[in-house]
Amino acid sequence: MAKKSKRIESQSGYVTYLRTSDEEVQAPERSQAAQRRDIQQRLISYHDIPQLGEFIDNFTGTSADRKHYQRLLTNARQGFFSHVFTATPDRFGRDDVEALRAIDEMTRLGINVRFASHPDLNPADPDDRLYLNILFGMAKRESAVLGKRTTGGMLSKLLKGEWPWQAPDGYLNREIKITELGREEQLQHARYKRWVEIDPEQSQVWRYAWDLLLLDNSTLDQICEALFARGYRFRSGTPLIQYDRLDRAVYRRKDLSKIFHNWFYAGWVVADNDWAKIPPKTVRGTWEPIVSTEEFEMGLSILAKRNHMPQPKKHNFYLLQGILFLERPQGKQIKLTCSKPNPKRPAGGTPYYCVPSSNFNYACTSIDEQIVLHIQRVQIAPEFLPKIRRAYLADIAHYTTHQGREEKQLKTALQKVELKELNLWRAFTEHGMQAPMYQKLAQEYQEERQRIEFALRAIKQENREYIATLDAALEVIVEIGERYVRQDFKRQREILRQIVSKVVINEAGNVVRLELHPPFTYLQSLKTGNNGNTNGHQSEIKGMKKKTSKGTQTDGSSLQVSLGDPAGT
Repeated sequence: MAKKSKRIESQSGYVTYLRTSDEEVQAPERSQAAQRRDIQQRLISYHDIPQLGEFIDNFTGTSADRKHYQRLLTNARQGFFSHVFTATPDRFGRDDVEALRAIDEMTRLGINVRFASHPDLNPADPDDRLYLNILFGMAKRESAVLGKRTTGGMLSKLLKGEWPWQAPDGYLNREIKITELGREEQLQHARYKRWVEIDPEQSQVWRYAWDLLLLDNSTLDQICEALFARGYRFRSGTPLIQYDRLDRAVYRRKDLSKIFHNWFYAGWVVADNDWAKIPPKTVRGTWEPIVSTEEFEMGLSILAKRNHMPQPKKHNFYLLQGILFLERPQGKQIKLTCSKPNPKRPAGGTPYYCVPSSNFNYACTSIDEQIVLHIQRVQIAPEFLPKIRRAYLADIAHYTTHQGREEKQLKTALQKVELKELNLWRAFTEHGMQAPMYQKLAQEYQEERQRIEFALRAIKQENREYIATLDAALEVIVEIGERYVRQDFKRQREILRQIVSKVVINEAGNVVRLELHPPFTYLQSLKTGNNGNTNGHQSEIKGMKKKTSKGTQTDGSSLQVSLGDPAGT
């Protein structure tokens, strides 16, 4: 049960609460002056009580974490005033739950809350309280719409290679009013044209830092020292080396590392948040890069090599460590561990795969030799490759039909946008539409077109990746049997870990099967005919011929691809 607020004796007088959002920081005084004027003109019936103060926030109304808003509530609980005046409900807050909670609390304390836009609205009255609830709900919806519109505009800028946020150190944000631009450019921007350009002075700091990194003979701390020796600092004025109270050097290596990992410096737009997913090397930025893409990737490889922690050297080597499983008659699988008892014997002991505290112990050599036989039998006859691709594409079409529908819907939406743009142009040129209205609608249609085109490009790219993934798997399968036996043990283990997820043996120590990683497991499902699609390509691939060392024979399975099956090819 909610705690009941005790009614207090408040000091007679009113305070005003003014708020401007963070989007209005360019001219908060104008907005605050308008709110103050509305309060004075429309709440004239309260002029006989004194004004006791004013609370002003320059922060978004969707958050209750506003400094002066919280101070207002604290003072209300202490009885410092009897009335609170604000211009409109959305100025008081855009979170309907929090705003109504605060107003209800002040009402229970005996404090009157009034709005200049609705002078007669009394939150203590049940009917007015319902209407106030509607007003706050509308304010919250308006905030959500504005937020969506803002992120949509920012995404459009990103897809055009522009940058909607503050540029990183070494670059400058520039803007110019559209009134100073030509007629054609005015139609492409709102109130300002904004862009990013290179900082002639600060860019030298990071160009020198990259030169030192690419030499690959300096640590991040040493690069900080070299920059510090030249008097270089961050844009904020912070030096790259600072000293603590004990006069110990503190290097800003983390900040330096962030800069070395920022694709912005190579001229690429990269975004990863709730509303924008743009991977590296997808959208080229409109600004001048400080380093080339090749130099940036070389720097990343140098940093990755340094960050790689060397694995502790092991005394014993096990080919199937971590991927070998024993299958019991009931179908239960037990993961085998590695052991080498009696290592002090003259021969150094014998390594085993075993189940701890049991009689299941298998010499590593006997299991490892079987893996070679399984791998050598991994073959695909060349004449089957086109049919495998057709089967693969049929499955892709079957399991991703939503993509086809989505692509069709996007193309239809794109046609509608093109028709809208054509009708808008006719309205502007033939029917005398006003230029500001045309400019606003043209920009909205352009942003909508860019979003649709970006989504279509993403679908096409994904389809190309399906084919590339299958072709890569087929190439590996065709060559793996020949190349595997020519590698050393460590390289063989790396190959197995890329292809095999499990090696399953029975109690007799014989390898039953290899369970594969995708996409190789898909080829195995084609062999067994258990790919989940009973229609379409199944009739296409039945009755293929099986190539063996003794010639060619017909088999009843769907597709003759053997992956780790000694009885097949």
